[in-house]
Amino acid sequence: MLSLTNLSLRRGALLLFEEVTFTIHQGKRVGLIGANGSGKTSLFQLITGELEADLGNLDYATHLRIAHMKQEVAATNQTAVEYILAGDTALAEIGNQIEKTELEQNFHQLADLHEQLDSIDGYSARARAEQLLVGLGFSQDDFDKPVTMFSGGWRIRLNLGRTLMQPSDLLLLDEPTNHLDLDAILWLADWIKQYKGALLLISHDREFLDECVGGIAYLNNKSIELFKGNYSQFERVKAARLAEQQSSYLKQQREIEHMKDFVRRFRAKATKARQAQSRLKALERLELISAAHVDSPFHFTIPRAEKTSDPLLTLEMADLGYGDPVLRHVRLSLHPGDRFGLLGHNGAGKSTLVKSLSGEIPLIAGNRTEGTNLKPGYFSQHQVDDLNLTQSAFDHIQSLDKLYKEQEIRRFLGSFNFHGDKVKEPVETFSGGEKARLALAIIASSRPNLLLMDEPTNHLDMDMRQALTVALQSFEGAILLISHDRHLLANTINQFLLVDRGKVEFFNGDLNDYRTKVLVQGDVPNKIDRGKTKARKPNVRGPKQNHKVARQLRTRISTLEKRLERLHRKLSEVEDKLATPDMYEVRDNPDLQNLLRDQVSLQQQIHEAESQWMDLNTDLEAI
Repeated sequence: MLSLTNLSLRRGALLLFEEVTFTIHQGKRVGLIGANGSGKTSLFQLITGELEADLGNLDYATHLRIAHMKQEVAATNQTAVEYILAGDTALAEIGNQIEKTELEQNFHQLADLHEQLDSIDGYSARARAEQLLVGLGFSQDDFDKPVTMFSGGWRIRLNLGRTLMQPSDLLLLDEPTNHLDLDAILWLADWIKQYKGALLLISHDREFLDECVGGIAYLNNKSIELFKGNYSQFERVKAARLAEQQSSYLKQQREIEHMKDFVRRFRAKATKARQAQSRLKALERLELISAAHVDSPFHFTIPRAEKTSDPLLTLEMADLGYGDPVLRHVRLSLHPGDRFGLLGHNGAGKSTLVKSLSGEIPLIAGNRTEGTNLKPGYFSQHQVDDLNLTQSAFDHIQSLDKLYKEQEIRRFLGSFNFHGDKVKEPVETFSGGEKARLALAIIASSRPNLLLMDEPTNHLDMDMRQALTVALQSFEGAILLISHDRHLLANTINQFLLVDRGKVEFFNGDLNDYRTKVLVQGDVPNKIDRGKTKARKPNVRGPKQNHKVARQLRTRISTLEKRLERLHRKLSEVEDKLATPDMYEVRDNPDLQNLLRDQVSLQQQIHEAESQWMDLNTDLEAI
């Protein structure tokens, strides 16, 4: 399907690939793994024609349809749903031809165009586009908003939806989960499982890779090595190789002991047997993962706070938000050793809760009580934006405590892989990942006893995510964590809080239970119908789920009603012409034959649309 043969590629003076041979077969799903700068994105640019190889060949069939998610959105006044629909270029072209032909009143050609539209499921296109938007976290009110009204992160989601809308044989996704919350990631993984083409996926999310790929392409040392299986299976192979080295093996054992100590503490405090068992299974996997990352340049800890309080922080009957409350009557007390993960769909109020706990936004009502020795460490989604770009990493750490000696600061920053002259370089020269590492280093050096963390893994590669996981496991204070990284959540959190419908409540379950809640129980649509639009039989759901399914059904009904209105109008025009006596004066009049053909075609389309409309209304009434 796609092959590289003895291919070499340079970017400037840097040699990325040297005589690489690599093949992707039809329907295969492969994850691209490698250190930053190893050539993952450059490989995509080769495939899309943005780069050319220095030596060797890249070959694929001329008819191969390639869909590639772009990282930027051009300014446009298109609405969100129009922008998604434009991803299907064939659909857009037929739509333009239909508009032109309607003006010309060429009914014969118009019937052919409608047949073409039906053959590519064009009549269900808007419903499919709206399902993509809902799955990616957009509300129905967002459908008709212009793209220019959305922030950068939401525009990236629109780009992803536009890419998924495009019919393709090969799908190229470069870090598609970076701007998604957990609910949207669960939905996207389920969408990819149903995708029929081949997939090349770049991601730092190991759980997402495990769900989406059946092979790994490891980019290392100017070559590409293929491995069968998902990312976890790749890690086992890599761990086996590294464990043969005695020094690496000893380092691995020390990290595993840290993990086992954490599990022992967890089991002593656990109140639910299922959670304890889940953590033990996670430990078994972590031992393998630890082995695969023993050569990581990141090995840090979060120093213990000098003093602590119990409780550390309490909210009592608190209303939270900006003006109008997003969350009401919140009661939450954080104690040393608590490890809470926040679950809930985008916009439910997770970040609002963390900001209220940190004191960044005041309460609307209720009380926030700090412990005498509270020392919070707060990591926001935009933490890197608060760094002083003219200062160095050294300056940032030294400013926290002038008593730090230079060697102490260098040793501490070294655990975050800042070495030599790098510690004195201005932050403005740092990459996104380096800025994120520095932000974490600043928090760790402050010796907090409460960590409030909102998506701390953004911009972090797998080695750094693993180092953060190990550091949080040995942290003795309290943790409240928002993350779309399920590996981090599963291995650092022992209790989940669900933020939903204006409330904060304990969630009695683990991440698998939450996945079931989101996908199976219908919190987001988990299936995109790639055939003709069919009515979905409603399951037994709660009021919220029923409301969402009903909303989707009403959208599809509205789309069909607009189509029926258009078809009836066209049929009326055809029948008016057929009622003209002049039409029958000429024997074998070709216009008459065309009109009769159009009449039959339109009647058939109306019959099919009305059947779909009745099925959808039946489902809606059942809810």
